[in-house]
Amino acid sequence: MTVTLADVAARARVSPATVSRVLNGNYPVAASTRERVLRAVDDLDYVLNGPASSLAAATSDLVGILVNDIADPFFGIMAGAAQTEIGGPGDGSGRAGGEKLAVVCNTGGSPERELTYLTLLQRQRAAAVVLTGGAVEDPVHQAAVSAKLAKLADAGTRVVLCGRPPLPDSEAVVAALAFDNRGGGRRLTEHLLSLGHRRIGYVAGPLERTTTRHRLEGHRDAMRAAGLVGDGRSTEGSPAHAYDEERLTVHGPYDRRSGYDATLELLRREPGVTAVVAANDTVALGAGAAVRDQGLRIPEDVSVAGFDDLPFSVDAVPALTTVRLPLFEAGARAGRLAMGKEAPPPGGIATIAAELMVRGSTAPPRAV
Repeated sequence: MTVTLADVAARARVSPATVSRVLNGNYPVAASTRERVLRAVDDLDYVLNGPASSLAAATSDLVGILVNDIADPFFGIMAGAAQTEIGGPGDGSGRAGGEKLAVVCNTGGSPERELTYLTLLQRQRAAAVVLTGGAVEDPVHQAAVSAKLAKLADAGTRVVLCGRPPLPDSEAVVAALAFDNRGGGRRLTEHLLSLGHRRIGYVAGPLERTTTRHRLEGHRDAMRAAGLVGDGRSTEGSPAHAYDEERLTVHGPYDRRSGYDATLELLRREPGVTAVVAANDTVALGAGAAVRDQGLRIPEDVSVAGFDDLPFSVDAVPALTTVRLPLFEAGARAGRLAMGKEAPPPGGIATIAAELMVRGSTAPPRAV
């Protein structure tokens, strides 16, 4: 049953005119009244009518692209590529011809903000929504996101996930393009092991993110497959307490400062660390700075590796060994899927391969 303006007015105990004033923002309304109206809108999940041109259609010309941090190249590259596909086709004349208005919504990594943007896009009858990057691993939040996406899909919105694993039991998503973070993490650590490294520190991302868990699981899978425990000794004949994965793992945000502080902590815990794997390339920059500030050389004393292959990684000194994710290609594909320009993958899910990029920041450990 469609919720009407009158329903909201009755729930908030105000007139329909007052509801209209609050939603349009064109007339002063007491703060307490405004709060009551907005609470009623949320409780009833009222969808605000968009511009007049959209009233005859199921959706508007608006497309939302949700990112955690637009200043992070990981998200900026995907969002820019998606926007290029969403904005066309155009003939360069400035005339309308099927173009959509792509709006980048910066959540700042906040689960609450993510839900707010989804609600706002629903009220604006968005033609499509693209959610980028890892998801928050919280059952309550996941259920709330699934419910929002279901309502968007019911209203005709095309929902695409880019760089995010599929949602459980969600039929609202047109396609989920998931990066092989686990496989990439495993291959990166296998590379270090093949060079002879055994004492490998890991600077992980935030605990609650799927990207963090998958990359860390890949790293630990490789360590276990090599028969290593947390302190770099063989499991054979080692005491049970010797296996301590957490000791050489430090979590933090996906930023340079986190990489710097976490690497100092790893070197404090284990001065004999010969390699540091960072959660992403930005974190790896901080890790490298920390290594140098301790008077150590890269890679002669400590090897450093990242993840994502962001544009600056090849220009780092030395160039950063990392895992390449095809961010631009994935974002462009997400944009085409959102616009219906490309058929969804079989089952609606596609795993995008990660490629190991070996450069100068990793080398065999120095003999001592």
